[in-house]
Amino acid sequence: MKTPNASDRRVQRTRRTLREALIEVLLERGWEETSVQHVCDRADVGRSTFYTHFADKEDLLISGFEDLRKALRDQQSAQDSTRALSFARGMIEHAHEHRRLFHAIIGKRSGHVVQQRFRQLLVDLIREDLAALAPAGPHLDATVHYIAGAFFELLIWWLDAPRPLPPSELEQLFHRLTAPVLVALREHGRARRRP
Repeated sequence: MKTPNASDRRVQRTRRTLREALIEVLLERGWEETSVQHVCDRADVGRSTFYTHFADKEDLLISGFEDLRKALRDQQSAQDSTRALSFARGMIEHAHEHRRLFHAIIGKRSGHVVQQRFRQLLVDLIREDLAALAPAGPHLDATVHYIAGAFFELLIWWLDAPRPLPPSELEQLFHRLTAPVLVALREHGRARRRP
């Protein structure tokens, strides 16, 4: 089977339409009750077209997360940010602008698979940001997962809050709460590098 050219605008439009359909169906049915057929029906796309682009609904989900990851990294580069965990600003702003999307991703109906994939996205972003602070190993792994869990829960709290903080305040709160964890990781990294 020939792989579609990802730079072709028709391919991009079809993929975007399928992602949007997935989100709509997720909000209505939840992950477990969502099928490829539901997504195809909502997108008004045939199953063969779906399978030309994606292996299954999880592949479709992951492609959306990869696009988000790339956009966050591009935004970080454009801001020339060297601050650890600077991806958080873009993620919070994206969640604020796309509340409905984030409710589908991390809300009650999203399901375990969707939440796990989103957590993995956070783990990957955080690991990339913290790799320079400490050598690879259990301390870095534990810190990465700790911060990913904290950020995930903070987003859930914020999205469900009756009067949510403005995005800039949420970002400041995240960095303030995370600062002691980063200090401990830096100290551990320095101690490991000493002769």
